[in-house]
Amino acid sequence: MRHLITLSVCAVSAFALSACDKKTGTDVDRAFQGVNVVDESNLNDVMLSVADPNEAVSYFQRATGEQPERLELARGLAKSLVRAKRTTEAVSAWKEVTDHKDATDDDRVDFADALIRNNEWERAEQVLDRIPPTFESFKRYRLEAMVADSNQEWQKADTFYETAIGLTTRPANVMNNWGYSKLTRGDYIGAEKLFSDAIRQDNSLFTAKNNLVLARGAQKNYAMPVVPVSQTERAQLLYTLALSAIKQGDTTIGKGLLRDAIDTHPQHFEAAARSLAALEDNVSN
Repeated sequence: MRHLITLSVCAVSAFALSACDKKTGTDVDRAFQGVNVVDESNLNDVMLSVADPNEAVSYFQRATGEQPERLELARGLAKSLVRAKRTTEAVSAWKEVTDHKDATDDDRVDFADALIRNNEWERAEQVLDRIPPTFESFKRYRLEAMVADSNQEWQKADTFYETAIGLTTRPANVMNNWGYSKLTRGDYIGAEKLFSDAIRQDNSLFTAKNNLVLARGAQKNYAMPVVPVSQTERAQLLYTLALSAIKQGDTTIGKGLLRDAIDTHPQHFEAAARSLAALEDNVSN
């Protein structure tokens, strides 16, 4: 903030020195206000991207209290509440934004997103239905796919997921969500392919790796997939495979996978050790 203020003062000083014989005091005041608007815009962006989410909420609450008519500040508050995972408040904030006469379809998509985060699926669907079909965005189609999933409208979900993937250069999370949708339907081969695709797009996405072994385990394929993993991740994936095997009655294989998970983990793997002890105790009894 101090750096931004310094830049503002320097800019104003340079402006005043170069044009002091031409500009009136009113003109200089206008120039100063213009620099402040730029700085405030930068600060708003910082608050929405790198600031602590709850600090951002406090900042935008103060700002909207002072200037309640400014839509961009209301948006900032709504977005910061989502970042802070204060979903009930975020829903109310986005409702106020979308009620504004200058609200956009992007705002309505963000409102639907907040509703889904707050587990209000029917309201989210109603909001999305009011957005004209001519408005196309990655986020809109990703949310449409999730709503279709919740309604078990699988064909619609597949269409929306496919469209969303075509509208982003970073499709890994959407591929993972689509794969999870296939997994819940029992399409394990389709799910496995999508999880593999997601990992190829982003090999740091552990959720997709875990889902991949679930899809393979559901097919009774208990071999570890060839994906880049850390030692800790490998232990956790072995644990997931073990639980999948045990759930399907392959207890001996599950016990072996639990031992592998314990041996692989760089530290004490409490959850795996407890599961193995419970299995062995059950056998001995």
